[in-house]
Amino acid sequence: MTSWEPRFDVIGQLAALRRYAHSLARNEADAEDLVHDALVRAYERRQTFKPGRDLRAWLLSVLHNVFVDSRRSHQAEIRRIERAADLAEPHHAPVQGLHVRLAQIRRAFMDLPEDQRAALHLVAIEGLAFAEAAKALGIPLGTLMSRLARARAALRALEDDRGEGGGKRPLRIVGGSDGREG
Repeated sequence: MTSWEPRFDVIGQLAALRRYAHSLARNEADAEDLVHDALVRAYERRQTFKPGRDLRAWLLSVLHNVFVDSRRSHQAEIRRIERAADLAEPHHAPVQGLHVRLAQIRRAFMDLPEDQRAALHLVAIEGLAFAEAAKALGIPLGTLMSRLARARAALRALEDDRGEGGGKRPLRIVGGSDGREG
């Protein structure tokens, strides 16, 4: 090698690098990107090239390693995206209809007579036993049961007006107990 000959003649190896990159990438644009990335890596690591070694073989090895690294990186990215998709909340149905229904139920509840609304609130919302609710309201247990029955019937009428045939669950008013454990 004379003093005017470049020691690291990459330009002379471009044709071989392009051929090998095209066979790996199977796409002209991706092959060009692969050659570019391989040349950048080769330049960054040129100090690892030992004089007397076959430059072409070394550059092809660098290109191969860049290709393998990019494939691994791409596969890792796909796995991260899949894991993120698994962790993401599933799509939920729109809740506007539920908000409208809740507003209708709230309005119907507020339209109940005060004595029925108070009885239903203590039993269904506060969770008091029937006897506790009757005591809190200062009424006999039978009167509480009657008020609850009328309040529940009035709210169920809301469902009858909506029509239960639309696949919606009917309104179920729960709460309270007769105080007996069974």
